Amino acid sequence: MTSVLVSSPYISPSSSLRRLMINVNIGLIPGTLAYAWFFGVGVIINILLAIVFALAYEAVILWLRKKPVIPHLTDYSAVVAAWLFALCLPMHAPWWLVAVGIGFTMIAGKHLYGGLGFNPFNPAMVGYVVLLISFPLEMTTWYLPIAISGESIGLADSIAYSLGLADIQQWDALSSATPLDQFKTLSGQNISASEIRLSPVFGNFVAVGWEWIAACWFIGGLWLLYTRTIKWQIPVAVLGSISLCALVFYLYDPERIASPLFHLFSGAIMLGAFFIATDPVTAATTDKGRIAYGILIGLLVYLIRNWGGYPDGIAFAVLLANMCVPLIDYYTQPRVYGVNTDRSDDE
Repeated sequence: MTSVLVSSPYISPSSSLRRLMINVNIGLIPGTLAYAWFFGVGVIINILLAIVFALAYEAVILWLRKKPVIPHLTDYSAVVAAWLFALCLPMHAPWWLVAVGIGFTMIAGKHLYGGLGFNPFNPAMVGYVVLLISFPLEMTTWYLPIAISGESIGLADSIAYSLGLADIQQWDALSSATPLDQFKTLSGQNISASEIRLSPVFGNFVAVGWEWIAACWFIGGLWLLYTRTIKWQIPVAVLGSISLCALVFYLYDPERIASPLFHLFSGAIMLGAFFIATDPVTAATTDKGRIAYGILIGLLVYLIRNWGGYPDGIAFAVLLANMCVPLIDYYTQPRVYGVNTDRSDDE
């Protein structure tokens, strides 16, 4: 009788990766449902279109690279990238905008560098930033929450517009800038924060709809922490950094500067802190490095939100921090046991 000795690891990498991606997908569900509840089914259509295009691009690229197609498609990494990308789009984006953005996500953001595990930049943010720079009008046409507009764009109308069968101008009355953009614009016109908050868009807490969506991203983030899909350092550092920056400036001038709560529960900071910045391929790998990486992202987001040309800035902050990851990892490597790093002893 012949016994076969098998050494570790005993769990295949593909199985481990698949489980990680499934956990991320589960964590995205609460925020996505809240998004659809407050803004309509357009976000669901965006996600489905993005996933279809992402899988198609992935299959074609893998075939051209002579790589096995099915194993890579079933690791769900393309689904996660497409889902995150779609959540950054306006609720009713045309199909061609999704197709172009996902093309840059999968080709320029992922496979151009060799595929999953070799990409230095977050693929979803690469695709989003390309669209934001190239198609500013389509990327800044957002819609009011249903609770404010009193009218929702139905499933049939959403599908018709996504497929180019309807004109979006009929919905112009429902469009508006995001709360972050409104606050930034109005405060720049010397309108006080107390006056700005009188707008029905801001409601009683932060911004109607957006605060609940952010809370759901936080719940999804807790799921990722519970399942050990991510580590705590990055989200804590991102949220702590932007909160501290906002608190310092808010205490200095509360009538001109948004509060820390407004920054935490507006825009994509919760989504970015738990789901985007924690990408295991493009984020820092050491414990100290993750903290420095997260602090850098939070600081950049706050700077862009207040003095940059874009109202949010999470995508630019993540990509800029991705560029710094090699440097951060280099200077935060733990000391190797048994190795003397003091050069003076060798001289």
